[in-house]
Amino acid sequence: MSKNLLLWIVIGMTMMSVFNMFSSPMGGKTQSMSYTAFIEKVDQGVVDDITIQDKQAVGHYRDASGNVTRFELELPDDPALVQRLIDAKVEVTASHREESIFLTILISWFPMLLLIGVWIFFMRQMQGGGKGGAMGFGKSKAKLLTEHKDRVTFDDVAGCDEAKQEVTEVIEFLRDPSKFTRLGGKIPKGILLVGPPGTGKTLLGRAIAGEAEVPFFSISGSDFVEMFVGVGASRVRDMFEQAKKQSPCIIFVDEIDAMGRHRGAGLGGGNDEREQTLNQLLVEMDGFEANEGVILVAATNRPDVLDPALLRPGRFDRQVTVGNPDLAGRIAILKVHMKKVPLSSDVDVKALARGTPGFSGADLANLVNEAALSAARYNRDKVTNQDFEESKDKVMMGAERRSMAMTEEEKALTAYHEAGHALVGIHSPKHDPLHKVTIIPRGRALGVTMNLPERDRLSQSRIELESRLASLFGGRVAEELVFGKENITTGAGHDIQQATKIAKAMVTEYGFSDRLGRLRFSENEEEVFLGRSVTQSKHISDKTAQLIDEEVRSFVDIAEEKARFILTEHRDELEIIAQGLLEYETLSGKEVAALLKGEKISRKDDNNKPSSTNHDDGESVVMDESSKADEHFADKGTGQES
Repeated sequence: MSKNLLLWIVIGMTMMSVFNMFSSPMGGKTQSMSYTAFIEKVDQGVVDDITIQDKQAVGHYRDASGNVTRFELELPDDPALVQRLIDAKVEVTASHREESIFLTILISWFPMLLLIGVWIFFMRQMQGGGKGGAMGFGKSKAKLLTEHKDRVTFDDVAGCDEAKQEVTEVIEFLRDPSKFTRLGGKIPKGILLVGPPGTGKTLLGRAIAGEAEVPFFSISGSDFVEMFVGVGASRVRDMFEQAKKQSPCIIFVDEIDAMGRHRGAGLGGGNDEREQTLNQLLVEMDGFEANEGVILVAATNRPDVLDPALLRPGRFDRQVTVGNPDLAGRIAILKVHMKKVPLSSDVDVKALARGTPGFSGADLANLVNEAALSAARYNRDKVTNQDFEESKDKVMMGAERRSMAMTEEEKALTAYHEAGHALVGIHSPKHDPLHKVTIIPRGRALGVTMNLPERDRLSQSRIELESRLASLFGGRVAEELVFGKENITTGAGHDIQQATKIAKAMVTEYGFSDRLGRLRFSENEEEVFLGRSVTQSKHISDKTAQLIDEEVRSFVDIAEEKARFILTEHRDELEIIAQGLLEYETLSGKEVAALLKGEKISRKDDNNKPSSTNHDDGESVVMDESSKADEHFADKGTGQES
């Protein structure tokens, strides 16, 4: 308050001095007049009065019509002027402008006083240290959440019951410490929420803020990192000082890996600013001074890069894994997000949850949002099951590209390719059921065959992987059987890549090779160096490497022969599925089964009419849906794109 008042006083005095320096000595609207014209009017006797102040004069004269006009002029050195005015019967008044001593001193000393004041201000700020720092750089940016606007509670968090139980225990400890301390228990000093992106770690932190009846500070790990060395450590000190004043309280740090990375991982000792910030955090969490009543809750999806000193008991006593939800969790999450949209009676939440294995909470929220946008696009009053199916396909396989032109020959080749994938998967043991097959371009693919598991899959058996390999070669073998070996295309390039990857993992990691035994022959090991994942090669003898290549080729050759046998034995079914794709462009698993039984497909609203298209360069682009699902969604079913 006093600083602001002093600042406004200085600004006001400065404006007054500038106004006095540049303003005219006498106010009013006047007419400038030359000295010669003034003498002429004096001689004519039309000048009534004049006021002389130093070298300036202001007065009034009458014109020919008798109107009075105010004038001003600069006076030269003329000793006879006053007597001349008196003789002309002009009323003469003399005045002298007095200079303010205070104003004179202020104008002359103001620049020096301003520099001294600025210097004192910066010195006081620098001496403040953690209580303010220079221009507030060292002050914590943590936000104290006390308002109830947009409050999130545990009712809004679903799919992570174990994680909720862990943090609920901490909230109960803060509410009733005696319940735990009577048996010698101590409140945890830190809780680390670990999990893939989109699983709800930050949402869980917001729910803690909504449920806790204690002050809650929220800050991001990047808010501590600055270009000035020592500022981050100062902010950590200030944050804990504020928290101790509000004790007991909770501090939530999002993306803590921005400030808690492993020290000494690179050459030259790493980043000094980040290391000083981390060191200060370590001291504040568990140092010489007791830090009771302050719980640090942090979230990260990179626990592997955190410093070991930060993860030890006494700092982060508890690590809570927030993973992708299971079937029951996905149902609960979908129900939470579906509360905000009007649903049609044909929407089956359980079926939708079964068809989205591996989806995170953020993916499911995006799924519901895309379905609502789809319903609005078609001017529907409620979100239907068809909207959810379209949004699921869009999220998993990419948006449809109906405008992409393909020739009839390319459409036929794509249809047989996708039919080969689908048919081999149908006749392979323990293969995931067929969900959908389409020749409509989606994303970067010209066609997609998608298989979804019936339940959440935690591991895969050898027969499941062998069936997967066979279905990957179904597209290539179908092209060869229908169009001839000389007309096969590059459409199976990505299928071959994925098959080789799976077969190599079966040999070198899973121990499925009888010739190599139950040993791990992983040639590439990744290590963190300078914050990057660096691949190092382990030595494998030439004989072992040759044996690995032979075993990988053996798995691949057997899979290709299985696909060839299935497609040769069921050639008529291959034609049925391919012709169905050429007619309808998209077939569901139930529709494929109906076609194979000789039944006809009836659609109430069939918008999947073939359209003449033309591919840019005539080259088939291959994408494997299972690989994309494994990389992006962990496991959202299997499928092939060509």
